[in-house]
Amino acid sequence: MPIQRLVVAGDAHLGAVPARVEEALLRWLDAVPELGDGLLLNGDLFGFWFSFRRAIPREGIRVVTRLAALARTLPVLMTGGNHDRWGASFWEPELGIRFAPQQLEFALGSGKVIALHGDGLAEPTWRKDLKHRLVSNPLVGAGYRALPADLGFWLTSRMGGGGEPTEQTRQLEAEAAALQRRWAEERLRAADSGTLLIMGHTHRASADQVFAGRRYLNPGAWLDGNRYAIATENTLELKQYPG
Repeated sequence: MPIQRLVVAGDAHLGAVPARVEEALLRWLDAVPELGDGLLLNGDLFGFWFSFRRAIPREGIRVVTRLAALARTLPVLMTGGNHDRWGASFWEPELGIRFAPQQLEFALGSGKVIALHGDGLAEPTWRKDLKHRLVSNPLVGAGYRALPADLGFWLTSRMGGGGEPTEQTRQLEAEAAALQRRWAEERLRAADSGTLLIMGHTHRASADQVFAGRRYLNPGAWLDGNRYAIATENTLELKQYPG
Protein backbone atom coordinates (compact mmCIF):
# COMPACT_ATOMS: atom_id res chain seq x y z
CA MET A 1 0.00 0.00 0.00
CA PRO A 2 1.52 3.39 -0.97
CA ILE A 3 2.75 5.78 1.69
CA GLN A 4 0.24 8.59 2.24
CA ARG A 5 2.18 10.87 4.59
CA LEU A 6 5.97 10.83 4.12
CA VAL A 7 8.36 12.13 6.77
CA VAL A 8 11.69 13.31 5.28
CA ALA A 9 15.05 14.24 6.81
CA GLY A 10 18.73 14.16 5.89
CA ASP A 11 22.13 15.74 6.38
CA ALA A 12 22.49 14.92 10.07
CA HIS A 13 26.19 13.99 9.68
CA LEU A 14 26.14 11.94 12.89
CA GLY A 15 29.61 11.35 14.28
CA ALA A 16 30.91 14.65 12.92
CA VAL A 17 28.54 16.95 14.85
CA PRO A 18 27.81 17.63 18.55
CA ALA A 19 26.09 14.86 20.53
CA ARG A 20 22.94 16.98 20.90
CA VAL A 21 22.22 16.51 17.17
CA GLU A 22 21.98 12.74 17.65
CA GLU A 23 19.99 13.05 20.88
CA ALA A 24 17.37 15.19 19.14
CA LEU A 25 17.25 12.77 16.22
CA LEU A 26 16.61 9.83 18.56
CA ARG A 27 13.67 11.65 20.15
CA TRP A 28 12.34 12.55 16.72
CA LEU A 29 12.56 8.95 15.49
CA ASP A 30 10.39 7.94 18.45
CA ALA A 31 7.81 10.48 17.24
CA VAL A 32 7.89 9.53 13.54
CA PRO A 33 4.93 7.08 13.69
CA GLU A 34 2.77 9.97 14.94
CA LEU A 35 4.02 12.26 12.15
CA GLY A 36 3.48 9.99 9.14
CA ASP A 37 3.24 6.47 7.77
CA GLY A 38 6.61 6.35 5.99
CA LEU A 39 10.14 7.70 6.58
CA LEU A 40 12.75 8.80 4.03
CA LEU A 41 16.33 9.55 5.13
CA ASN A 42 17.77 11.27 2.09
CA GLY A 43 21.54 10.98 2.41
CA ASP A 44 24.34 11.99 4.77
CA LEU A 45 22.63 10.63 7.85
CA PHE A 46 26.17 9.92 9.03
CA GLY A 47 29.39 11.88 8.83
CA PHE A 48 30.80 8.63 7.46
CA TRP A 49 29.32 5.16 7.01
CA PHE A 50 30.79 2.09 5.36
CA SER A 51 29.57 -1.49 5.66
CA PHE A 52 32.40 -4.00 5.61
CA ARG A 53 31.35 -7.65 5.28
CA ARG A 54 31.46 -8.19 9.04
CA ALA A 55 31.89 -4.73 10.55
CA ILE A 56 30.01 -1.43 10.75
CA PRO A 57 30.94 1.87 12.47
CA ARG A 58 30.19 2.28 16.17
CA GLU A 59 29.21 5.94 15.72
CA GLY A 60 25.47 6.29 15.40
CA ILE A 61 24.72 2.71 16.49
CA ARG A 62 21.84 3.91 18.67
CA VAL A 63 20.24 5.45 15.60
CA VAL A 64 20.81 2.24 13.64
CA THR A 65 19.00 0.15 16.29
CA ARG A 66 16.17 2.70 16.45
CA LEU A 67 15.76 2.54 12.67
CA ALA A 68 15.69 -1.26 12.80
CA ALA A 69 12.82 -1.14 15.29
CA LEU A 70 11.00 1.54 13.30
CA ALA A 71 11.26 -0.49 10.08
CA ARG A 72 9.15 -3.18 11.75
CA THR A 73 6.21 -0.77 12.02
CA LEU A 74 6.33 1.36 8.86
CA PRO A 75 8.32 1.69 5.60
CA VAL A 76 11.80 3.18 6.11
CA LEU A 77 13.69 4.23 2.98
CA MET A 78 17.22 5.61 2.61
CA THR A 79 19.36 7.07 -0.13
CA GLY A 80 23.12 7.30 0.07
CA GLY A 81 24.90 10.62 0.29
CA ASN A 82 28.49 11.56 -0.39
CA HIS A 83 29.28 10.61 3.24
CA ASP A 84 27.35 7.33 3.52
CA ARG A 85 26.78 5.78 0.10
CA TRP A 86 28.34 2.40 0.90
CA GLY A 87 25.66 0.48 2.80
CA ALA A 88 23.75 -1.62 0.26
CA SER A 89 24.98 -4.88 1.78
CA PHE A 90 23.67 -3.91 5.23
CA TRP A 91 20.50 -1.80 5.36
CA GLU A 92 18.06 -3.91 3.39
CA PRO A 93 19.35 -7.46 4.00
CA GLU A 94 19.88 -6.96 7.74
CA LEU A 95 17.27 -4.38 8.76
CA GLY A 96 14.58 -4.40 6.08
CA ILE A 97 15.28 -0.76 5.19
CA ARG A 98 14.97 -0.02 1.48
CA PHE A 99 18.28 1.54 0.43
CA ALA A 100 19.65 2.93 -2.83
CA PRO A 101 23.16 4.39 -3.11
CA GLN A 102 22.03 6.95 -5.70
CA GLN A 103 18.28 7.25 -6.42
CA LEU A 104 15.01 5.84 -5.15
CA GLU A 105 11.59 5.92 -6.81
CA PHE A 106 8.43 5.01 -4.93
CA ALA A 107 4.74 5.85 -4.69
CA LEU A 108 3.31 8.63 -2.51
CA GLY A 109 -0.47 8.42 -2.64
CA SER A 110 -1.36 8.38 -6.31
CA GLY A 111 1.84 10.23 -7.25
CA LYS A 112 5.53 9.35 -7.51
CA VAL A 113 8.62 10.36 -5.53
CA ILE A 114 12.10 10.58 -7.00
CA ALA A 115 14.59 10.86 -4.12
CA LEU A 116 18.33 11.45 -4.41
CA HIS A 117 20.87 13.22 -2.25
CA GLY A 118 22.12 15.50 -5.02
CA ASP A 119 25.90 15.48 -4.68
CA GLY A 120 27.92 15.54 -7.88
CA LEU A 121 25.08 16.96 -9.99
CA ALA A 122 25.69 20.69 -9.73
CA GLU A 123 28.75 21.44 -7.62
CA PRO A 124 29.94 25.06 -7.19
CA THR A 125 33.68 24.26 -7.56
CA TRP A 126 35.69 21.77 -9.62
CA ARG A 127 37.31 20.43 -6.44
CA LYS A 128 33.94 19.49 -4.97
CA ASP A 129 32.89 17.94 -8.26
CA LEU A 130 36.09 15.87 -8.38
CA LYS A 131 35.65 14.78 -4.76
CA HIS A 132 32.12 13.54 -5.35
CA ARG A 133 33.17 11.70 -8.50
CA LEU A 134 35.91 9.94 -6.53
CA VAL A 135 33.73 8.85 -3.62
CA SER A 136 31.15 7.48 -6.08
CA ASN A 137 33.74 5.48 -8.01
CA PRO A 138 33.33 1.74 -7.37
CA LEU A 139 37.11 1.25 -7.50
CA VAL A 140 37.54 3.63 -4.56
CA GLY A 141 34.96 1.69 -2.58
CA ALA A 142 36.60 -1.62 -3.45
CA GLY A 143 40.00 -0.31 -2.38
CA TYR A 144 38.64 0.89 0.93
CA ARG A 145 36.88 -2.44 1.52
CA ALA A 146 40.22 -4.20 1.17
CA LEU A 147 41.54 -2.41 4.27
CA PRO A 148 41.15 -3.87 7.77
CA ALA A 149 37.98 -2.32 9.21
CA ASP A 150 39.67 -0.70 12.21
CA LEU A 151 42.28 0.92 9.94
CA GLY A 152 39.64 2.11 7.49
CA PHE A 153 37.50 3.72 10.18
CA TRP A 154 40.57 5.30 11.79
CA LEU A 155 41.68 6.82 8.49
CA THR A 156 38.31 8.41 7.81
CA SER A 157 38.14 9.74 11.38
CA ARG A 158 41.39 11.64 10.70
CA MET A 159 39.91 13.43 7.70
CA GLY A 160 37.96 15.82 9.87
CA GLY A 161 34.68 17.38 8.87
CA GLY A 162 31.75 18.72 10.85
CA GLY A 163 32.10 21.78 13.04
CA GLU A 164 30.34 25.10 12.80
CA PRO A 165 29.83 26.43 9.26
CA THR A 166 32.01 29.33 8.16
CA GLU A 167 31.09 32.25 5.94
CA GLN A 168 32.89 30.50 3.08
CA THR A 169 30.97 27.24 3.53
CA ARG A 170 27.67 29.13 3.71
CA GLN A 171 28.51 30.91 0.48
CA LEU A 172 29.32 27.61 -1.22
CA GLU A 173 26.06 26.15 0.08
CA ALA A 174 24.15 29.07 -1.43
CA GLU A 175 25.86 28.64 -4.79
CA ALA A 176 25.25 24.87 -4.71
CA ALA A 177 21.58 25.40 -3.82
CA ALA A 178 21.07 27.69 -6.84
CA LEU A 179 22.77 25.20 -9.15
CA GLN A 180 20.80 22.31 -7.68
CA ARG A 181 17.53 24.18 -8.12
CA ARG A 182 18.26 24.73 -11.81
CA TRP A 183 19.11 21.03 -12.19
CA ALA A 184 15.88 20.08 -10.42
CA GLU A 185 13.81 22.33 -12.66
CA GLU A 186 15.21 20.64 -15.76
CA ARG A 187 14.53 17.20 -14.28
CA LEU A 188 10.97 18.14 -13.37
CA ARG A 189 10.31 19.76 -16.74
CA ALA A 190 10.50 16.30 -18.30
CA ALA A 191 8.78 14.47 -15.43
CA ASP A 192 5.26 13.08 -15.30
CA SER A 193 2.51 14.99 -13.56
CA GLY A 194 2.30 13.98 -9.92
CA THR A 195 6.10 13.78 -9.48
CA LEU A 196 7.78 14.99 -6.29
CA LEU A 197 11.56 15.40 -6.56
CA ILE A 198 13.31 15.26 -3.16
CA MET A 199 16.94 16.30 -2.76
CA GLY A 200 19.36 17.22 0.03
CA HIS A 201 23.10 17.99 0.16
CA THR A 202 22.95 21.79 -0.01
CA HIS A 203 21.46 22.17 3.51
CA ARG A 204 19.00 24.74 2.12
CA ALA A 205 15.31 24.05 2.81
CA SER A 206 12.85 24.52 -0.04
CA ALA A 207 9.32 23.31 -0.81
CA ASP A 208 7.75 24.47 -4.08
CA GLN A 209 5.49 23.55 -6.95
CA VAL A 210 7.86 24.15 -9.85
CA PHE A 211 5.43 23.22 -12.64
CA ALA A 212 1.78 22.19 -12.52
CA GLY A 213 1.64 18.86 -10.72
CA ARG A 214 5.44 18.68 -10.30
CA ARG A 215 7.06 19.64 -7.02
CA TYR A 216 10.52 20.07 -5.46
CA LEU A 217 11.46 19.45 -1.83
CA ASN A 218 14.67 19.86 0.14
CA PRO A 219 14.00 19.41 3.88
CA GLY A 220 17.14 21.29 4.87
CA ALA A 221 19.80 19.84 7.14
CA TRP A 222 18.87 18.06 10.36
CA LEU A 223 22.14 19.36 11.86
CA ASP A 224 20.88 22.92 11.31
CA GLY A 225 18.07 23.22 13.84
CA ASN A 226 16.51 19.73 13.54
CA ARG A 227 14.94 20.42 10.15
CA TYR A 228 12.67 17.93 8.44
CA ALA A 229 9.64 17.90 6.13
CA ILE A 230 6.32 16.15 5.66
CA ALA A 231 4.97 15.43 2.18
CA THR A 232 1.65 14.12 0.91
CA GLU A 233 0.48 13.89 -2.69
CA ASN A 234 -1.00 17.39 -2.31
CA THR A 235 1.01 19.21 0.40
CA LEU A 236 4.58 20.02 1.44
CA GLU A 237 5.48 21.22 4.95
CA LEU A 238 8.89 22.35 6.21
CA LYS A 239 9.29 21.65 9.92
CA GLN A 240 11.70 21.99 12.83
CA TYR A 241 11.65 19.51 15.69
CA PRO A 242 11.96 21.08 19.17
CA GLY A 243 15.51 20.74 20.42
